[in-house]
Amino acid sequence: MCAAVEVVAGRGMSPGTVWGVLNGGGDATERHIVFQLRLPRLLVALGAGACLAVAGLVLQSALRNPLAGPEVTGVTPGAVLGAVTATALGLAGWDSPLAVVLAACAGGCAGAALLWLLAGRGRGDPAQTAVHGVLVSAVLGGLTAMVLLVEPGELGSVVQWLVGTTEGRVWEHWHLLWPWALVWGVAAWLLAGPLTLLRCGDDIALAAGLSARRARTLALLCAVALTAGAVAAVGALGFIGLLVPHLAVAVFGADLRRSLPGAALTGAVVVCGADAAAQLSSRLLATALDSGRLTLPVGALTACLGAALLLVVRRTPSRTF
Repeated sequence: MCAAVEVVAGRGMSPGTVWGVLNGGGDATERHIVFQLRLPRLLVALGAGACLAVAGLVLQSALRNPLAGPEVTGVTPGAVLGAVTATALGLAGWDSPLAVVLAACAGGCAGAALLWLLAGRGRGDPAQTAVHGVLVSAVLGGLTAMVLLVEPGELGSVVQWLVGTTEGRVWEHWHLLWPWALVWGVAAWLLAGPLTLLRCGDDIALAAGLSARRARTLALLCAVALTAGAVAAVGALGFIGLLVPHLAVAVFGADLRRSLPGAALTGAVVVCGADAAAQLSSRLLATALDSGRLTLPVGALTACLGAALLLVVRRTPSRTF
């Protein structure tokens, strides 16, 4: 249902026209809009949402921290910094998605490593990890602002990566995203057993014969890679990797063999639905304000809704992870 609304929600074409194009009708321009713009945008939104949700669940399990997520562990800000820096240096750009993915992956690894170093012995404490994550994210955000000061011409790219948007996504983005997401998603699912032991504590993991450090390193690598792929495709979508894993565990259970695929499905639906809502809101705002160029990015909507949901969750009784 979210996918159907996503396809027909864009401006410039009525739902009836879109339905006619999908049934083989329409002129060349209408077919181009549907098949070359709207469908790849839909698929990229689904893939990015799945990546961020799985990355969040992997991080929360590996760190035993319900507040862990790509947004608050330095992974997403680091990936944004890597992508923006590579663009400023002329090494990457929206027209070269592969270079953006590699740069975002390097930045995400750097952000996660910085958090790991700062947390030190207290990395197992959820509160301390969250505080250090906020500090790391602030530092990386400041470095991104410094890159913007050096290269002010990259303002458009910085805004797109910082806010998160699916505007202008084409088949090239999808063809690069889906194999990346599939490989690292399967790798994360294969780590379901070790991640379950890590959630029980390092002592239990060691008693079961698991190398906690090695398993946690592999899990963090999967989370960073998934986040980097999503950031390279759509930018930094707020709260998807932090809140969607909790929803997936509530719906599909604590067994990671089910909740990891469930998180991918839930994240895809949430981002797709948010993008559809953002497009519908853009149409309504453009009509009300008489502005044909007004566009609401999906990242702004997910950030607002995620913050509101976090306030609601904060008022509920706490539960152990």
